[in-house]
Amino acid sequence: MAQERQTDLIQGTLDLMILKALSLGPLHGYGVLLRIQQISGEELVIQQGSLYPALYRLEHQGAIASKWGESDNNRKAKYYSLTSAGRDRLATETEKWNRMTEIMGTILGTTAEGQGAAVAPIGNKRAVWPLRWSAELGLRDLGVEEL
Repeated sequence: MAQERQTDLIQGTLDLMILKALSLGPLHGYGVLLRIQQISGEELVIQQGSLYPALYRLEHQGAIASKWGESDNNRKAKYYSLTSAGRDRLATETEKWNRMTEIMGTILGTTAEGQGAAVAPIGNKRAVWPLRWSAELGLRDLGVEEL
């Protein structure tokens, strides 16, 4: 993959990606890094300088646990696994992320339509409202139409 195609991490997403990677099975630190790169289709590159502090933080929060083991090349390595609290956090954070993605999609999909109205896709409907919003208008002026 060309370097220019790699995407920077969105602030606050690394912990969620680590939890997801470990939900697929225990890994040593560098393995977590490689797993995230692999499941992102090589679009994300995680720096070790970001990864290890995040692993430390998640372990101290009780979301992951670690134990020493031997790596594939017979070296001592710390292996991380998801705890039950980590599984709960992954489910909660995934739900929040999916909801925020929907909201951002709606916001970014909003377009101006005609004279002075905005349109936002909401499922199989669309919300239409005046662009000159004021306290007097309120929600009663928000129309929802079938697409």
